[in-house]
Amino acid sequence: MMTRNSESRKSVLQAAFGRRDLLKSTAGLATMAMAGSGLILPASAQSGLVALVHTQAAGDNGPVDSMIAKLKQLASEKGFEYRAIYAQDPATYETIFRTLGDAGAAVIVSTFNEVAEPFKALAPSYPDTKWIQLFGDPIEPAISNVVTVSYDYYLGCYLSGIFAGRISKSGKIGFIGGISIPPINADFNALKAGAQSVRPDATVTAAFAGSFQDPAKGQEIAAQMFSDGIDYIQTDAAATDGGIIAAANEGEGRMVSALDPAQYPLGPKSVIGIVGLDFGLSLYNEVSKALGSTWAGGTHVSTGLDTGVIDFKLSPVYAEQGPTDIVASSKEIWTEIETARAGILDGSIKVPFNTAL
Repeated sequence: MMTRNSESRKSVLQAAFGRRDLLKSTAGLATMAMAGSGLILPASAQSGLVALVHTQAAGDNGPVDSMIAKLKQLASEKGFEYRAIYAQDPATYETIFRTLGDAGAAVIVSTFNEVAEPFKALAPSYPDTKWIQLFGDPIEPAISNVVTVSYDYYLGCYLSGIFAGRISKSGKIGFIGGISIPPINADFNALKAGAQSVRPDATVTAAFAGSFQDPAKGQEIAAQMFSDGIDYIQTDAAATDGGIIAAANEGEGRMVSALDPAQYPLGPKSVIGIVGLDFGLSLYNEVSKALGSTWAGGTHVSTGLDTGVIDFKLSPVYAEQGPTDIVASSKEIWTEIETARAGILDGSIKVPFNTAL
């Protein structure tokens, strides 16, 4: 995900304060002037407001864009007011959440592990607001108006590993993550386990870009991997993925398994598939529950292969435009992937959640 420089923050602030007098004179409007957020809360809609506070920038062709699109869709279907707010600086998290709580937001959704502490600090003070953390560990002790959601992404990586072990011509497989944190380490280990379950001599190499918002670093790492003979890379790096795909596009026979269907057209001859984690669908599901009468806080939702949120899928764009020999091989391999998926779901295949590198 991307960052905004000081000039863009300055322009946001100038625009916000340039509107201030007009907003003050308009009945029923409240403003929150905050660098990077640009949030204006209509007072008449505050009690039904659903807010997404995303800690990574939009424009990633992945999780954030997907969540914003699905929130907009759900708002249109249900008729509620919504806001998507980019919280670029961790120092602003509590201020943004507090402002939304004070405004009487019905639901606050936020993303990733870094919002756990602000949630713990503030959610109890706003018991009438429902708080949802997407991609988070269970909160202990549980908070009655907070739901955390985790994703068994590593299971999809295991399937990608089986596929990589079969489709790779070199037997050299790569993994590029954004940052080395326990769940992403587990994704790498599952990829490796899947590959070596069908090809014991396969080598699986991990590297981390140090950021989920650095396509240039992703391209640098991927280019080196491809130069070293790796011909299949599983990404786990969000906006950094763009650079990985760009490196794959620079040579023939280079394959990438990415994250989101929006990435298919970025590499029509390189993005062979995705380990899809549909953050947009997850947000849609969890907010829909929160808007219902039976919502239960103080809980943790674990999202796996049987939910439609996570799965390993082949790219239909690659099927049309990719090398014919690889496309043919992928179709032959797919029965094995379906068998492995069924084995995971019925418990006959156990994929360890191993966070050690």
